[in-house]
Amino acid sequence: NVLRYGMARDQVLGIEGVMANGQILNSLKRLRKDNTGYDLRHLLIGSEGSLGIITAASLKLVPRPKCEMTTLLAVKDPASALQLLNVTQGLFGESVSAFELISGQSLLFLSETFPEFRQPWPNPPAWSVLLQLNFYENKSANLCFEYLYESSGNLVLDGIIAQSLKESKDLWKLRETIPLANKKIGAICSHDISLPLSEIDGFVANMTFEIQEIESLRLNCFGHLGDGNLHFNVFPPVGCSARDYEHLRVEIYKRVHQRVHSLGGSISAEHGIGRLKVNELEKFADGTKLNVMRTLKIALDPNGILNPGAVLRPQV
Repeated sequence: NVLRYGMARDQVLGIEGVMANGQILNSLKRLRKDNTGYDLRHLLIGSEGSLGIITAASLKLVPRPKCEMTTLLAVKDPASALQLLNVTQGLFGESVSAFELISGQSLLFLSETFPEFRQPWPNPPAWSVLLQLNFYENKSANLCFEYLYESSGNLVLDGIIAQSLKESKDLWKLRETIPLANKKIGAICSHDISLPLSEIDGFVANMTFEIQEIESLRLNCFGHLGDGNLHFNVFPPVGCSARDYEHLRVEIYKRVHQRVHSLGGSISAEHGIGRLKVNELEKFADGTKLNVMRTLKIALDPNGILNPGAVLRPQV
């Protein structure tokens, strides 16, 4: 629901944290506006414990919507999905809470690994979108989505409207089980990337072509299209193991991340840098940004005791 509500950091009004020297940063104010100096709250959020350990937080709450409605829509390609996103936001504004892109490969993986799941279509479409609308007043799901279908021209090829909370949960279960299906299949490599919305369709088409030129591999692209975050994962052919293609992992990572960087995207959209992407951060981050980050790390944690090796390489 980042599309509607923002990321975790957008829900935090104040924090308490323990710094490397043992001092406690007490900034639990519940204020929407506070410009009394540097915003240390956001400095610690997302630092993965490398600048301080957050021990408490003041959180912003929003009212629970009275009416939630879900639909799964078949579309031709990511470009059509993006056009549909524009139409949907034009019709329903901030009531659009989630807009998830699902590839046909995702549904095929689910059929292979979780055959007990009820699939929405006998033959999965190449692409589909899971859309959720939330309203603070009661509305008819059928009328809302019929209005959307009529307004979207030929963007929607087929659609399924959840008629109950259970049906809505079943549709969401499909989306939320995709990572488990991926794990059972076994990925050669996985990418957590974000791109400007205008670059997504070209990236998916060009990157798919480029990778399949290397080998006849399977690609599973899915994610939070509304906020530009994609999980672009590469799998071995049917009947093969990811271990047989380990020699391609570095090359695929390199090509995907270089393309993402060239398009103004991020190589780590929501899962952080941790220890696995330290080299990638050094390769693609702005030099001044890295220098500022290192300066902050040395100033706040001169002995390197806070989550050493995470985000930044330990200084010798």
